[in-house]
Amino acid sequence: MYSAFQLVKKYFNYYFTAQNGKGHGAHSPFVFDFIIHVLNDKKTYDCYPKIELLRKELLNNNATIEVEDFGAGSAVIPCKNRVVKDIAASSLKKKKYAQLLFRVAKYYQCKTIVELGTSFGTTTCYLASANPVSKIFTLEGSHNIAKIALDNFKKAGFKNVELIEGNFEKTLSLLNSKIENIDLLFVDGNHRRKATLEYFDLFLKKSTEQSIFIFDDIHWSAEMEEAWKIIQQHESVTMTIDLFFIGLVFFSSNFKVKQHFSIRF
Repeated sequence: MYSAFQLVKKYFNYYFTAQNGKGHGAHSPFVFDFIIHVLNDKKTYDCYPKIELLRKELLNNNATIEVEDFGAGSAVIPCKNRVVKDIAASSLKKKKYAQLLFRVAKYYQCKTIVELGTSFGTTTCYLASANPVSKIFTLEGSHNIAKIALDNFKKAGFKNVELIEGNFEKTLSLLNSKIENIDLLFVDGNHRRKATLEYFDLFLKKSTEQSIFIFDDIHWSAEMEEAWKIIQQHESVTMTIDLFFIGLVFFSSNFKVKQHFSIRF
C-alpha cells in the first residue's frame, strides 16, 4: 500500500490532469451521457437517508468482534479482534462512491450484480435498491462481519440479496455456478494484483457487451495500479473510466477505438 503522502501526491496529480467532471470537452457521447446522468445526478433518492442511517449506526457500534481477513489485510486495524465502528470507519465505501454505484446500477438497469467484499453491507444495500428486479450476489470472507451484514439486510427489508460466506478461493466457484451472465461487477475484496486479475478473468467469461466491471482502490498500491493497467490493455476492454478511487470497465463493441478516460469526481 502507498503511504498517505504518496496517495495525496497521486491524487493531486489525478485532480489536475483529469478531464473536468462537468462534461465539457467530452468527445465520447457515451462518456458525456455518463457524466451528465450518472456522475452528476444530484437527486436525493428515497433509499439514501435509510442507508446512511444504517451507516451511522455502524459508526457508533462499540461491539468487538473477531475478524478473519483473507484479503490484503487491514492497514488501519491489523489485529483480529476489532471494534465494529472502527471497521466501519475504515472499510465502508464512502457515501459519495456508494451512491455513485447505486446510480450506475439504476441508470444502466443492471439485473445480475456481483459484489466481492460485502463488509457490513451498506454498499450492497445501495446496489439492491437500484433495481427492484435485480439479484445481488455478495461475497464476504469473515463470518462475524457477514452476520452483521445479514442482519442489516433483514432490517432494511431486502430480499434480492444472497450473501455467500467464506474464503473467496472456495466461494467463487459456487458463485460462478449460480450466474449465467453478469451485468455489474464490483470488486472490493482483495487488493492484490494476482487476485484482482484472477477475478477479472473469471467474470470476463460471464460478461456481455453491456457488462460493467468496477474495481475499487485502483491506485491503492503499485501492484493495484499494475493490475488496472493490465485490465485496461485487455483485448475485450473497449473503454475505461478512472475516478481515482474506483475504475470502471466497459466492453461494448460500439466503442470502435479503445479509449481510457480520467474524470474528476
